Amino acid sequence: MLKNSLNVIIIAIAVVISSYLFSNAFQNRNKSNNTISVTGSGKKDFVSDLIVWSGSFSKKSMTLKEAYAALDSDREKIKSYLSGKGIAPNEMIFSAVNFNKDFETTYNENGTTRQQIFSGFNLTQSVSIQSKEVNKIEELSRQSSELINSGVEFYSTPPEYYYTKLAELKIEMIAEATKDASIRAKSIAENADASLGNLKKSDMGVFQITGRNSSEDFSYGGSFNTQSKNKTANITVRLVYQVN
Repeated sequence: MLKNSLNVIIIAIAVVISSYLFSNAFQNRNKSNNTISVTGSGKKDFVSDLIVWSGSFSKKSMTLKEAYAALDSDREKIKSYLSGKGIAPNEMIFSAVNFNKDFETTYNENGTTRQQIFSGFNLTQSVSIQSKEVNKIEELSRQSSELINSGVEFYSTPPEYYYTKLAELKIEMIAEATKDASIRAKSIAENADASLGNLKKSDMGVFQITGRNSSEDFSYGGSFNTQSKNKTANITVRLVYQVN
């Protein structure tokens, strides 16, 4: 009888302890989940302060020596033209010469290849200009057809626009996005008759640069527009706060 009573007492104590532990764990679980997550955004319009413009030119001849001589002549014409537009020699970057052997293919009546006849050496070289005088180089790129009129087979590519102060811009925008997220969190907490506790976690979203007023889509890995002189940068910050 005494043994049975002792077992009952032990079981009762175990139930009480288990209930306490479960209740405490449940309360702590709710406490750890009593958080609020908000996302803030930062946006900034800016104008590119660096431009890169390039073009290529080529010559073809039956002999390699003649092709190189003709290409050298065109290179000097390009240097002279750019110098006349106010471009310093150290701003002109000429690439190595690329050359190919061209062949003309003849076919049989049934469409099979008859033979390949050598048609000459084709030499190509490119030149690029990198400058902070964005408007000046932009206008120059529009006038490059003048080289064609002088007899140079010149192919111009659209300018690329960059910004040299992206690091500072990014820091400024992170601060703006963080402030925006904090204001949102405080507003939500106040409307719920609560107060914000400590910041538990923060995550920065992808940095996006698109053309201003464009319809470009954001990229999962971040977009970096180089076609537009006028750009817009966007960034998001996600904050998780404890709520009291």
